[in-house]
Amino acid sequence: MTTSYKVKFWDIRTNTRADKPGKKPRIVSHTVRWTVGNREKSQTFKTKGLAESFLSDLRQAAKKGEAFDVETGLPASMVKAKDARTWYAFAVAYVQAWWPHAAAKSREGMTDALATVTRVLVNEVPGRPSDQMIRRALREYSFLPEDRRPTPTPEIAKAVRWLESASLPLSALEETKHARAALEALALCLDGKAAATSTYRRKRAVFHHALEYAVELEELSANPLHKVKFRKAKVSGEIDRRSVVNPRQARELLTAVTYVGRSRGPMLAAMFACMYFGGLRPAEAAGLRQKDCHLPAHGWGLLTLEKTRPQSNSRFTDSGHAHDERGLKHRDVKQTRIVPIPPELVTILREHIDTFGVAEDGRLFRTRTGGVISGSAYAKIWQEARTYALTPDQVASPLAGRPYDLRHSAVSLWINAGVHAPEAAERAGHGVDVMLRVYAKCIDGQREVANRRILEALAL
Repeated sequence: MTTSYKVKFWDIRTNTRADKPGKKPRIVSHTVRWTVGNREKSQTFKTKGLAESFLSDLRQAAKKGEAFDVETGLPASMVKAKDARTWYAFAVAYVQAWWPHAAAKSREGMTDALATVTRVLVNEVPGRPSDQMIRRALREYSFLPEDRRPTPTPEIAKAVRWLESASLPLSALEETKHARAALEALALCLDGKAAATSTYRRKRAVFHHALEYAVELEELSANPLHKVKFRKAKVSGEIDRRSVVNPRQARELLTAVTYVGRSRGPMLAAMFACMYFGGLRPAEAAGLRQKDCHLPAHGWGLLTLEKTRPQSNSRFTDSGHAHDERGLKHRDVKQTRIVPIPPELVTILREHIDTFGVAEDGRLFRTRTGGVISGSAYAKIWQEARTYALTPDQVASPLAGRPYDLRHSAVSLWINAGVHAPEAAERAGHGVDVMLRVYAKCIDGQREVANRRILEALAL
């Protein structure tokens, strides 16, 4: 550590931002500025009080004659304290580091997983808030970038202060008991019930990555999870064949969608048709624009997929809205995917455009006010359509239980029809291995065909 006694402090700088042109700027943060050995240093805080406290600590250290680290700009005593930071402080820093590189859904999953483990990586300190309040404080305040944090409520501010004082040191995770406690928390829901294996695996992956980051920063000698023998049952990832519909059922469901409301259902029937006849993900269908569609008067058409509209909590999106415009899943931002579509879907889309037009930005599917369709809105329409198209027993079953099951049905149909796996995978936007593991299912109604063929063979 290279140190210097040549330290100079400047006044705290107040940072402002105007939300709209012509509107009075509002204070968003305060920056402490100083130099160590002629090298400028700064640190920004949400409130002026925090900035003043930090500057006071720096001045006190200089007054005591402490040497300052040239690299970090901190006095030697604070560098040592920084090196021994808590799990909570590390988790906050981890979120700050990875936030710009993650999609909204990934940010949501990241904060969910870290909130789950953070509430158990604490000491027994009086005044512990409820688990629900700890989770709220983390996901609605601490695990957000500083410039996106709202003014905390008194309850959340109290929970944050408790976490800051109660959190275990990051180094404590090198003890197996603490790493195991974190994994056990990931395996349970907040109500104490067992979490789904897929949920556990997703959260564990986030926790594992965070600890790998700590190793990279040399704050841990090795990833402590490697020493813990803790496994949940493996998840196959396969779809439930009971959820897959055959072509007749799919068409009946699409017709039933048009019966929902005066315009709600008819405006979205073609969107559901894209999921079935084109195998599109819901977010891909929601982002489909007129310029993405080649819809000839006769024969097969083409969809050139480029943009998606995934839905997430607005806290986690770049735009601050529920739907960010993003590239295709698992692909570069500018990559596209070409999906041939059958004449039936071509006709449906042409009629949809003729009847309802498109949004100002060219999107085919929108609300009556031009907005992006929310997941809850189209899910509600779908559930109502199921009651019109299916028998009561089928409604109670997993058959087409979610709009996403239309995509599962489409890809299963392609495979069962003999479409070459690489071609089917390309159309669906998946790897072949995922295709064969997840989607290679018989569609509903094929079991009877197989049984008949077996009986015919047995009669020979």
